[in-house]
Amino acid sequence: MAQTFTRMDESTAEQWAVIGKETFEHQDRVAESVLALLRSLATITDGFAVDQLTHSLQTATRAERAGADEEVVFASLLHDIGKAVSVPNHPEIAAAIIKPYVGPDTYNMIRAHQDFQGRHYYHHFGGDPDARAKYEGEPWFDLAARFADDWDQVAFDPDYDTLPLEHFEPLVRARCAKPSSL
Repeated sequence: MAQTFTRMDESTAEQWAVIGKETFEHQDRVAESVLALLRSLATITDGFAVDQLTHSLQTATRAERAGADEEVVFASLLHDIGKAVSVPNHPEIAAAIIKPYVGPDTYNMIRAHQDFQGRHYYHHFGGDPDARAKYEGEPWFDLAARFADDWDQVAFDPDYDTLPLEHFEPLVRARCAKPSSL
């Protein structure tokens, strides 16, 4: 049911109850949008040995095989989804997308992952390879270091036994179905 107000300051609680109900009923579109963005990463290689979808799948596969919890596996899969929009600020985009579906440590792991991964390549551009040091003392520091060092920076291997997106689709649908807030 379409609402008739043209200004939010003229809306009613009853109208917002309808909007809230319809938003909740259509929450499944979030997972479908996320999966479509992930699939679009298959067109982005930018000089790497694998496309960005394969890289994301490898990162999630490595996290899952290492025993990471499902929230971290979900975030590992989506960590570079922002590259579908903008490479320079992809960590912030990815973190914003996953924020309603993960806890603060996992959110911050993704938000800061480029600085953690920078240990392995920032020196090639004159950057600070110890950029992660600014996060020392944060409760999520060790998680972000493990993510970057053990799963993300090594996930560019065309010969790795990578799990397909279909393997992770139920996880994406389950996590995206239950935002912590709307």
